[in-house]
Amino acid sequence: MKILMIGGTGLLGSQAARELISRGHSVHSIALPPLPEGALLPTEMTLTLKNSNEMTDDELRAAFAGMDGFLFAAGVDERVEGPSPIYDFFKKYNITPLERMLRLAKESGVKHVVIAGSYFSYFAKKWPEMEMTKWHPYIRSRIDQENMAFSFADENFAVSVLELPYIFGAQKGRKPVWVFLVEMLLKMKGAVLYPRGGTTMVTVRQVGQAFAGALERSVGANAYPIGWFNLTWREMITIMNKYMGVPQKKIITIPKFLFAMSAKQIEQAHRSKGTEGGLDMTKFVDMQTSNLFIDKTEACLPLGVTDDDIDAAIGESVLLSMDVLDQKAKVIDMKGE
Repeated sequence: MKILMIGGTGLLGSQAARELISRGHSVHSIALPPLPEGALLPTEMTLTLKNSNEMTDDELRAAFAGMDGFLFAAGVDERVEGPSPIYDFFKKYNITPLERMLRLAKESGVKHVVIAGSYFSYFAKKWPEMEMTKWHPYIRSRIDQENMAFSFADENFAVSVLELPYIFGAQKGRKPVWVFLVEMLLKMKGAVLYPRGGTTMVTVRQVGQAFAGALERSVGANAYPIGWFNLTWREMITIMNKYMGVPQKKIITIPKFLFAMSAKQIEQAHRSKGTEGGLDMTKFVDMQTSNLFIDKTEACLPLGVTDDDIDAAIGESVLLSMDVLDQKAKVIDMKGE
């Protein structure tokens, strides 16, 4: 297949391109400048450094001409904070541009689409009693993104959303999403204080396999909940502590009410500034203290994802994050198209 990708110079996009090229596909990417310094991008991938949101319909039609597949590995995540209502920001970067591209892709004869989404969508559907779309603007935007994308699907236009969880691995020259967590853990001098619960996770290599598998195998409209390794927060932090050089550092599981108090302070600070986060932290407490686990049989195995070394991938993320904090690494921030 000939594949057009939005976001091919990012951590996920570049790995997806590498996997697709290894399977004999050709990839052209449109991505925001600048290139991450030192990043090992696939040499076979052709590249246009441009903001796809600023391209005209005719420019995008020209990019889609002759393409069989389309991969959207761009957008923004839940860490964004800004003026209320923050949902408008997520719609601007995760929904509106994708809707235009899907329309143009379908008009241009593209047959297969894969979109990078969030595993919060999976849990919003699995646990409706938690009303995640009511309380969390980011999660509502991801569900709306899925519904919009699936409205384009038919027997000749397959649309897949990868509901992606915690992803570990590093790309030289690009700031890891884990810098904030590594910094927080380093500031806890005596012991790490963290709530109960845990999450599913994958390596970046496994994400690349999932992208390729969905492009090659999917028909119709499909949401794929991606998860392979299910770790408690204690298990994950134990690995992170090892790579931070403090393997014996104690981890104390704090009561849920203490975590809730901290979350309430965050929300009060938002209200005082007239800002809003992608997640309502007071409502997020119940999610954070749950086991957000996904079995590999749900999507990873059907898509052809194989086992990997999560310990080493966490280590890559931690070590680059520490270099960023120590100003030893020149990086650009992760950002959407």
